[in-house]
Amino acid sequence: MKGFAAAVVGLGLGLFGLSAAQAAPLAPTSPAVLQGTGGAEIIQVAQGCGPGFHRGPRGACRPLYNCPPGWHTGPYGKRCFRNW
Repeated sequence: MKGFAAAVVGLGLGLFGLSAAQAAPLAPTSPAVLQGTGGAEIIQVAQGCGPGFHRGPRGACRPLYNCPPGWHTGPYGKRCFRNW
């Protein structure tokens, strides 16, 4: 009788935990979403850095800009210096 009661309790807990697993929806499988032409559910971002940034040589996010005319980038591309 103890084994049967333990099995019923285990089955009940298993079914209770199964309902919590439904919180995450399945991945979208429609062709429009898979090709990137879907709605606003999926926002594609270049290399995971966000708009206006890209991955550098060591994997860190860097801005996509360059120095304005008359200026040049300094060491490691962190600052702009005037062309004197």
